[in-house]
Amino acid sequence: MYKYLFGPVPSRRLGMSLGVDLVPKKVCSLNCVYCEVGRTTRLTTERREYILYDKVVNELEHYFHNNPDPDYITFSGSGEPTLNIRIGDVINYVKQHKPGIPVAVLTNGTLLNDKKVRAELIQADVILPSLDAAIQNVFEKINRPAPALTVEQYIEGLVEFRNEFPGKIWLEVLIIPGYNDSPDDLTALKQAFAKIHPDSIQLNTLDRPGVVENLRAATRAELQHIVNFWQLDNVEIIAAAPQRKNILSYRQDTESAILGTIARRPCTPDDLVKMLGLHINEVNKYLDVLEHENKIQATLEERGVFYSIRGDLPPANG
Repeated sequence: MYKYLFGPVPSRRLGMSLGVDLVPKKVCSLNCVYCEVGRTTRLTTERREYILYDKVVNELEHYFHNNPDPDYITFSGSGEPTLNIRIGDVINYVKQHKPGIPVAVLTNGTLLNDKKVRAELIQADVILPSLDAAIQNVFEKINRPAPALTVEQYIEGLVEFRNEFPGKIWLEVLIIPGYNDSPDDLTALKQAFAKIHPDSIQLNTLDRPGVVENLRAATRAELQHIVNFWQLDNVEIIAAAPQRKNILSYRQDTESAILGTIARRPCTPDDLVKMLGLHINEVNKYLDVLEHENKIQATLEERGVFYSIRGDLPPANG
């Protein structure tokens, strides 16, 4: 069992994706209202070696010698991976030992205004940053950033990275109705896209409950309306979660273990992590599928979002 690697997990965009986690849960520069990993416990822009380089590469070395190659090696996980000052060194290690496997980095993009961060990511093949707002007060409302961050610096960092990075940039925009879908919001985002020039703009919405009440997912029709509003050729709506079942890394035994555990008692994602020994991102991938298939239901309680078998009563006490 690895501590800093997880999966391969069934990724809608990256196939069989081996995850590399470089920060503890939940160290991040944002505290997004929709985050599936949970509330940010350390809101910071401080970069340091949160997870030691040697520990990560020891696990990678073991994995490479004992497992088939995944489709991607993906830096993501419990928080913002670019907060780790050794991310560039770990990417370099992967490129030296497995040059045939593409490297992806899932990042919120807030630290790309730092020239050092941009240089550390230069050897990756695909960067998947997010940008949910291009207006400061909307940025603060939906992403709840660390105090030092402004949306102007955020966008400028993405622009500078586009100018320097030879690989692909797939920019994700997550829409929460009532938060960032007004005409002014969408116009400001389109203006930002024109500066950033991403290869792809991937429009997404909630798969499951976030960390605040009264959030709802945008409907397919609402997302299509946004696509029509922007009138851009490189916008796509992210595929539905059940399509993960078509990916080779989707494990029926993992699905069964999660369902069996929830059947005994309602659980939070963190409960499932502790009981099943899975990574939080891996748990979330399977919960997405199970909820879309109406096998489970979610209830927001004081201690977090609890999942129970569809038809069960929600937990009485958080």
